[in-house]
Amino acid sequence: MPGSRSKSAATAILATVVALATGSVAAVDFSHEVVPILRAKCGKCHTGSQRQGGFSLNDRETILAGGDSGTPGLVAGDAAGSELIRRITSTDPDLRMPSEGEALPAEAVAILTRWVEAKAPWEDGFSFAGNTYEAPLKLRQVELPPPHDGRVHPVDRLVDAYQEAKGVPTPPRCDDATFLRRVSLDLVGLLPSPAAIDAFCADADPGKRPRKIKELLDDDLARAEHWMTFWNDLLRNDYTGTGFITGGRKQITPWLHRALVDNIPYDQFVRELVAPSDASRGFIDGIVWRGEVNSSQTVPIQFAQNVGQTFLGINLKCASCHDSFVDRWKLQETYDLAAVMAPDTLELFRCDKATGAFASPGWPFQELGAIDGAKPPAERLEQLARLMTDPGNGWLSRNLVNRIWAKLMGRGLVHPVDALRTRPWNEDLLDWLAADFVASGYDTKHTLWTICTSEAYGAVTPSVEGQPDGKDYVFHGPLPRRMTAEQFTDALWQLTDAAPAKPDADVQRVQPDPAAPRQLPPRAQWIWNNQAGASPPGERLAFRARINLLDPVTHAVAIATADNEVTMWINGTKVGHSADWGKPFAEPIGGALKWGGNEILVVAANADAGGPAALKAEIRAIVADGGTTWVASDDSWEWTATLPDAEGKWPGGTEPADWQRASVVENQATWAPSDAAFADGVRGAAGPQPMVRAVLIKCTPLMASLGRPNRDQVVTSRPTDLTTLEAIQLANEQALFETFSVGGRRWLAEHGNDPGVLTGTILKTALGRLPTPAEATAIREILGETPTESSVADCLWAVVMLPEFQLIR
Repeated sequence: MPGSRSKSAATAILATVVALATGSVAAVDFSHEVVPILRAKCGKCHTGSQRQGGFSLNDRETILAGGDSGTPGLVAGDAAGSELIRRITSTDPDLRMPSEGEALPAEAVAILTRWVEAKAPWEDGFSFAGNTYEAPLKLRQVELPPPHDGRVHPVDRLVDAYQEAKGVPTPPRCDDATFLRRVSLDLVGLLPSPAAIDAFCADADPGKRPRKIKELLDDDLARAEHWMTFWNDLLRNDYTGTGFITGGRKQITPWLHRALVDNIPYDQFVRELVAPSDASRGFIDGIVWRGEVNSSQTVPIQFAQNVGQTFLGINLKCASCHDSFVDRWKLQETYDLAAVMAPDTLELFRCDKATGAFASPGWPFQELGAIDGAKPPAERLEQLARLMTDPGNGWLSRNLVNRIWAKLMGRGLVHPVDALRTRPWNEDLLDWLAADFVASGYDTKHTLWTICTSEAYGAVTPSVEGQPDGKDYVFHGPLPRRMTAEQFTDALWQLTDAAPAKPDADVQRVQPDPAAPRQLPPRAQWIWNNQAGASPPGERLAFRARINLLDPVTHAVAIATADNEVTMWINGTKVGHSADWGKPFAEPIGGALKWGGNEILVVAANADAGGPAALKAEIRAIVADGGTTWVASDDSWEWTATLPDAEGKWPGGTEPADWQRASVVENQATWAPSDAAFADGVRGAAGPQPMVRAVLIKCTPLMASLGRPNRDQVVTSRPTDLTTLEAIQLANEQALFETFSVGGRRWLAEHGNDPGVLTGTILKTALGRLPTPAEATAIREILGETPTESSVADCLWAVVMLPEFQLIR
């Protein structure tokens, strides 16, 4: 009968639906499972210029549109209701597809059914019609159009000309409060304070927006730690996960943090990652997977994939197994790039089978220069780094400015961002931004400034409903975006004052308060029990000193290091530990100090390998009148070979009686490489450290549910839709409940229990505006007549759950 299905096909569909219902179905590999079936069985009649029955499979949009009948080709998420599945399973010869030859085998039907049930995921940028577009290697010189209505900013001149040609009206400016919230979250990842909002909105200076942008960009630590999320994703950098325990993976956190704080030129940034030092080589070293791995996951192939994707906007993953189904890249090109870093000759494997062919070190754009395969890997990497960062390589600069535009505007000039061979919606704007970036000396801050100071960035966000997407996308203005998991967590900690006391990431977060008194250089000297620093392997000594405080302490830090390990207690409280003399610990210690006498106890240990040993330690305390009190290691300190226990307590509760004067080690230069880090720690005494950021914390269950990835692979986009897991975590997670409880106590302590004051201040802090009358009524009902910690916590939760809080508009 018409529309009937074969028994084997029906069985395949039933099995797939059951598997989907139970959650046991494997993910569909579009490139390797779906594309070959559609190309081989449907391509003759429905791809390229062929549209039999008006139906085209060229891309996802044309499949959804259907053919002459007007019936959609598929219903994403509903295989049983999809015409495509109905046709390939039909036994009616007038309906069955393919119309010629044998019916699809049950295995192929099952793959396509799984694909449709999974909402028909499509490789971004792929089309069966092929993609003939490719920008020239070198950047084009772009002539700016004349300005419209006095809008002289180069970005606006290009956008205005584009929108005029498209018949799109110029969008108006967003209001000042919206702009400040948007630009603060975009540039430093933090909510502006109510006081900052009031001051900005009251400022009548027409230049206040550019001035605020500069102020945010000049906050080097906040800017760096916000954009570190972006780079952690792109560089597969994390603090825990696959490979770290076994030593098959290295993080680059200290190097990356410092590079972003210092805003090193991007070409230097790329060179230091492609031809790395020990501090930055974790990126190209990838992950050494345990056991047998697919040939497309060896370290050299990971190198090719990651370098191509991160720095050139080239997706080589498909071309790591065979010639790409979705782009022009060939298996040989991937292996040639991999061979640049490979210590041995690489044989090509196609679909995990040896081919007998071998790679020759090279890269995709040989016209800029070749890699000398006769050189050792380190020199080949240096050659590649120079070629990639040659100003003539427009792919490098286009790739980064496109990613930055996507972060700030919600969608790239090229979409998706990993398919740089896709035609941009505005080629002139992309090449002008890229050329401006190169001319600035590859200054990333400059490009952020350039985009954010444009009227295009500062415009209202358009309605997205009914707007065309895909190849028909038209730019109407900056799109609303969801906060990242890190932005959401930081904003939550700003509201509740519940950030952790210290980061998991090994970074120096010194940011002295410019208004604080200038700190003197470190006074500490390297000391031991003899002037030579002579010490047997593994020797451990205890040292002590005292500091007398006669005024209240507003801020204090302890900085210490030892060759090769140090632990410090103050008044019996452990305050810090370091097992690397090149990395002094620097910890806030205000809570450990008391009025009057304070005892500092330190245990320092030589390495088991022996060699000279020494201790360097300093306490800096800022007191109420702004003065500084300190104690620093010198020959006034005392030492003993008797050691306290792990809690800093003396055996039997009795202090040793054999304390002796310490000696200043004669050759202080032995440990000179640690001087800069020690000085950074001392500078931190100028004031409290800024709030610990979520990017510096290991991923929590809440952050994972909000889309923070495990970074086993390069990540260039995060989920944008609400998931069931996210909803469950936001509603039920115990740690989130505890965070809101901390917030309840904080708000009552700082603002009192007047419900009117709490209502206005909470909403202004969270959303950047005052509540509407209806909102004020609803919030007061939550708070009650006399707000409690619990009711304030409930109010914070309700506000944080609002889409307006979680979106950047």
